[in-house]
Amino acid sequence: MLTARDIMTTNPLTLEPGADVSEAVRLMLENKINGLPVVDASGRLQGIICQSDLVAQQKKVALPSFFTLLDGVFPVSASEQLEREVSKMTALTVDKAMTVNPVSIQPDTPLEDIATMMVEKKLYTLPVVENNRLVGVVGKEDVLRTLF
Repeated sequence: MLTARDIMTTNPLTLEPGADVSEAVRLMLENKINGLPVVDASGRLQGIICQSDLVAQQKKVALPSFFTLLDGVFPVSASEQLEREVSKMTALTVDKAMTVNPVSIQPDTPLEDIATMMVEKKLYTLPVVENNRLVGVVGKEDVLRTLF
């Protein structure tokens, strides 16, 4: 049975949290990859930045609706969600645009579980973590290669 260890990319490209968003875009385009793990100086996974995080910077902001009742103004949608969206859209550094607490896998995670996660959760880049350190990445192309 194949596991993440068998198909993962070891020593993947990574970014530090303070890196410019433009650097993330450049690395993804030049290397034709969907996402990059974000790690601190000790190699601990802090998050992941994917193409979808960067595309989100171009979307329209859905402004919250309000209603009035007895001279009070009440928002219909959560302002916390709006704040997150605006923060992501205006991010200049990776830590502001990345997905924090990303789904990660262990080196011994079976291929079937990896494929299931990718399909069910619409994930295309899975960091592989061992002893709290990033040791590799499994991308959708890594899974596809096993078909040959």
